[in-house]
Amino acid sequence: MTTSSAPEPVPVPIRVLLPGDQEVVAHLWSRRQTPDGWRYEVGLPAYRNGPGDTVEPAEYRVWVRAPQQMRPVEGVSYDAVPTEYLAPPSPVQEALGPRRPSGWVLAKADGRGPGRGGVVHAVDCEEAPAGAPVLTLERALDAAEQPGVRLCSLCGAAAELDPVLKGFDHGFEET
Repeated sequence: MTTSSAPEPVPVPIRVLLPGDQEVVAHLWSRRQTPDGWRYEVGLPAYRNGPGDTVEPAEYRVWVRAPQQMRPVEGVSYDAVPTEYLAPPSPVQEALGPRRPSGWVLAKADGRGPGRGGVVHAVDCEEAPAGAPVLTLERALDAAEQPGVRLCSLCGAAAELDPVLKGFDHGFEET
């Protein structure tokens, strides 16, 4: 049997803002940096039913957003709280910036029957229909080749998919 020499984390008090303008002091167990902010793992005090008719103290652990759903307790140090930071971006990520989500969606036209048309959008296009199934590149190309379907120029679907559909040397033909 192996034993860890690392001590068990000791929770520290933190104020958690609950719905209905309630506030409770909870245990802060850990914190995690995410792309959209910080999450804190807190243990909220509660009760649970025990054996027979007994009631015993319990703790309900949940991740909450910081600072929207919590406040520090005055005089408490949070330096020893286990903290997980985001990995720093690679040099490639720094140079290229954030990537757009992958995939495509088809906004079907209202017509009926074959050739009813539609528009292929990038998945993050503001004109893309909410909840539409995400298509792979192959499925998006298949959809784009159907009669009456066009590629959105607002989100760049046309610029990204046209060369694949028409060949990369399209537009470089000798006249």
